[in-house]
Amino acid sequence: MNPFRSVFAAGASLCLSALTLGLGACGGGGGGSAPPPVPPSYTLTVGALSQTPVTAGNTATSTIEITPAHGYIGSVTLSCSISGAGAHAPGCSFSPATVTISGVNPGASKLMVTTSTGTPGGSYPITVSAIDASKLAPSNGPQPLTLTAAAVIQHVVIIFQENRSVDNLFHDPVLIARGADIASSGVNSLGQTIQLSPIDLGTAGSNPTNFDLGHKHTAFVAMYDNGKMDGADLTGCAPAASCPANAQFHYVAQADVQPYFTLAEQYTFGDRMFQSNEGPSFPAHQFLISGTSAPTATSPLFDADNPLGSPAGCIGALTNTVVMVDATGSETNSPPQFPCFEHPTLTDNLDVKGVTWRYYTPSAGSIWTGPVAIKHMCLPQTVSGALACTGTIWSNVIIPQSQVLTDIANGQLAQVTWVIPDGRSSDHALLNDGSGPSWVASVVNAIGKSAYWDNVAIIIAWDDWGGWFDHVKPKVIDDGVSWGSGYVYGFRVPLIVVSPYAKAAYVSHVNHDFGSILKFIETTFGLPSLGYADANADDLSDCFELTHTPLTYSVIPAPVAAAHFLNDKRPATDPDDD
Repeated sequence: MNPFRSVFAAGASLCLSALTLGLGACGGGGGGSAPPPVPPSYTLTVGALSQTPVTAGNTATSTIEITPAHGYIGSVTLSCSISGAGAHAPGCSFSPATVTISGVNPGASKLMVTTSTGTPGGSYPITVSAIDASKLAPSNGPQPLTLTAAAVIQHVVIIFQENRSVDNLFHDPVLIARGADIASSGVNSLGQTIQLSPIDLGTAGSNPTNFDLGHKHTAFVAMYDNGKMDGADLTGCAPAASCPANAQFHYVAQADVQPYFTLAEQYTFGDRMFQSNEGPSFPAHQFLISGTSAPTATSPLFDADNPLGSPAGCIGALTNTVVMVDATGSETNSPPQFPCFEHPTLTDNLDVKGVTWRYYTPSAGSIWTGPVAIKHMCLPQTVSGALACTGTIWSNVIIPQSQVLTDIANGQLAQVTWVIPDGRSSDHALLNDGSGPSWVASVVNAIGKSAYWDNVAIIIAWDDWGGWFDHVKPKVIDDGVSWGSGYVYGFRVPLIVVSPYAKAAYVSHVNHDFGSILKFIETTFGLPSLGYADANADDLSDCFELTHTPLTYSVIPAPVAAAHFLNDKRPATDPDDD
């Protein structure tokens, strides 16, 4: 035998033995056991919601997938739970609710999360679960999802007070500390710096306001002084015997306006709210319902001032005219006109959309009753020997203004509401008795304690600056061409926005005007623009957070109870000037 062949054979035998031993050690021999089979299972996958945030009243969807593993087959039933109390909490459903798996491909369903128009804003945790007929849950467990809902405002209430500037009415140290632009001094026409001093709101107290200040269009021009803002002392004051030195340079004592301070500190205060017009109350109240005081839809003129006498508007005497201002700012280029004007108003668009509205006011012929100056709203007819407003539109004008408290209590608040004060509760200098802050608090408290609080926006503003000093220069339009040239914009007036969705303890530095109130209503209810002040205005959106958890209402303390206004049967006190 070849010796090399013997060696080779022995080596091969050794290698084969080693291979056999190796295989045995790896379990390949008869002494090991096979691994247990992996049981069938499935996983649950939840996709992102289709909308974020979802506006209350709408639906958001998510794609749900059931993915089989290890040969799983079966029928999986889906369910979900949403954290959120109340009848208006979101709901969920699946299409289909049961997903059948018969092969290796995933099964799918659509999750639908529904909200109602009353669903509060905020975040809602959602848990999606699954289980099959054998009580087998997904291997990765229930899956979380979060719905962010944006609330829908369903009621808007505009409370319109009288004749105050920001520097005069809101000398609030809390607001000032938060950055509100409120001055403690101003410059007069002699270049002198005048410190603002405290004064009582009404005609009673240790330091009463027993005078009134000029606030016609000519007073605006004098105080504005071509942008120098140093003419407040030139606006006029009467009666002269009651006018103190530097009468315009005062702020109202905090004790007299604490309800206003409390509202402004808790909710949103605007320090850049400008009246749209450069003049007094009668045209201002027209701007509040229509965005203009023009005599016709296309006229470049504006009613600049109040009528000569009372009653005002369409039910006044034909000699009771108003001064008209043109695009150059002149009050002499056009003759005075009888103020029974005809142009579109916001209420027209509300009616077309089927949105209910009411205008609460102390009397029909007051210069504070905006609808009396609009012919198609008033429809003047002679009744019992005197002109009166008639017709179906005028039935939405409610007299007296205190009826709003009763209507709130009875669940009869319209979707859009204007609330105009009586003279005693108006804040108007020389006319009010100091009850204005309590009047406003009574209306706000009535709403806050009712079901209306859940989806309301309350906008509190003042119709003009009243002749009081204010240091912020308005954006005056005087190019002779642009809309409003010659008469917009006027000085600052205070703004408070109260709502469960108002930004809490917030100071808005965004420029607003009366057109912003109209724009907010148009945006809220899906109305077209009137094309006047609303067209150039913002919509107050910076004052709201519709996706946050609603604020809980706390009653605003006030020195005069709501019962006082409900039971006050004295004749209304209307202003006899501007």
